[in-house]
Amino acid sequence: MASRLAPHYKVLYTNNNSRCAHEFILDLRGFKESSGIEAIDIAKRLQDYGFHAPTMSWPVNGTLMVEPTESENLQELDRFCDALISIRKEIAAVESGEQPREGNVLKNSPHTQKDLLTDEWSRPYGRSQAAFPLAYLKDRKFWPTVTRVDDCPYIFSPSDVFELMGVTAFGDLNLFCSCAPVETIE
Repeated sequence: MASRLAPHYKVLYTNNNSRCAHEFILDLRGFKESSGIEAIDIAKRLQDYGFHAPTMSWPVNGTLMVEPTESENLQELDRFCDALISIRKEIAAVESGEQPREGNVLKNSPHTQKDLLTDEWSRPYGRSQAAFPLAYLKDRKFWPTVTRVDDCPYIFSPSDVFELMGVTAFGDLNLFCSCAPVETIE
């Protein structure tokens, strides 16, 4: 996987033969300057491709640590590589000016059904690119249910998520607990 992704991403900590251990680290830090794209944007975009992002920003800030497991077959590993290569092409479109630094397909990801089914669509890319960037997604689509709020850690109950979606970023900026008050615990 590291060899397949190396033409598209810088792979950190390889040996003299460009090999690495069972895991490898993709260095995404240069994209911030070249396109405004950060590791979080790539991690969120992977959801549109049907993947949970690998470990982000550990052990190096601004990176993804990919650790393939034995439970995944070659087809799934290839599908993951295809997704990252496609995402790199999306980054290149921002770098070249074909897509804007803000409001591009990466900065707006993940794309929920609610995003895609609205009457108005004013984004600089098509709905098809947002939801189905690779052909396999037309048959095997995972739909993220919640889009970004502010990229900060948050804790919500399910009703809070629906109440706050698209309305405010209160939960990202103000931690609140939905448990019983401490005084009531014996």
